[in-house]
Amino acid sequence: MGVRVPPRRAWRNWRRAADLPIPVSSTDAEDADRRFLLYGLLPLWVVPGLADWWMHRRTRIEHTSGTRESAVHALMMTETGVPVVLGLLARINPLVLTVMGGAALAHGATAVYDVSLAVGEREVRPVEQHIHSFLEVLPLTALAFTACLHADQVRAALRGGRGPRDWRLLPKERPLPAAYLAGIAGVVAAGVVVPYAEELRRCLRAAAPEGSRR
Repeated sequence: MGVRVPPRRAWRNWRRAADLPIPVSSTDAEDADRRFLLYGLLPLWVVPGLADWWMHRRTRIEHTSGTRESAVHALMMTETGVPVVLGLLARINPLVLTVMGGAALAHGATAVYDVSLAVGEREVRPVEQHIHSFLEVLPLTALAFTACLHADQVRAALRGGRGPRDWRLLPKERPLPAAYLAGIAGVVAAGVVVPYAEELRRCLRAAAPEGSRR
């Protein structure tokens, strides 16, 4: 058993460990699962997000459901963003798996409220409903792949954890490559943060009194 490093010191030194390799050509099941999760599912998550933003823009959300629905979208992005950040940076243990599961359930419940809010205020076309289907199932898909990669931690979570460190936020023993983390951050910023910030800005401007708009 290795020396137990306090969580604060572990986070200060987390980039000093050797990066986790992600073989491109390996056919090992674990490598293939990790490759699909990191290079397939996470980057492509942006595509239905952008499509949904375009549908909101096309139906002029700022003049229908407005700021209230846009704020719900921001909440849903937070519900997916927090577990994604934990999965990329933190060690997968019962604490992280519990947060991921809770966030997935919260996201599903918020998605139901989002649609019920939207259909009463603006046109929600069938294609937008199908886009929502992708957005609703992707958090569960990511959670399923993560659970398969860390089956021992799933078992520990179901048994209440094996010790106090199972319920602490710790950095990965082998962090993901810095280039990958920077790339995924750029994709999310360009494909999610910027478009939905623009949407919220439009809604706030439309809701503001005529004389205060700039």
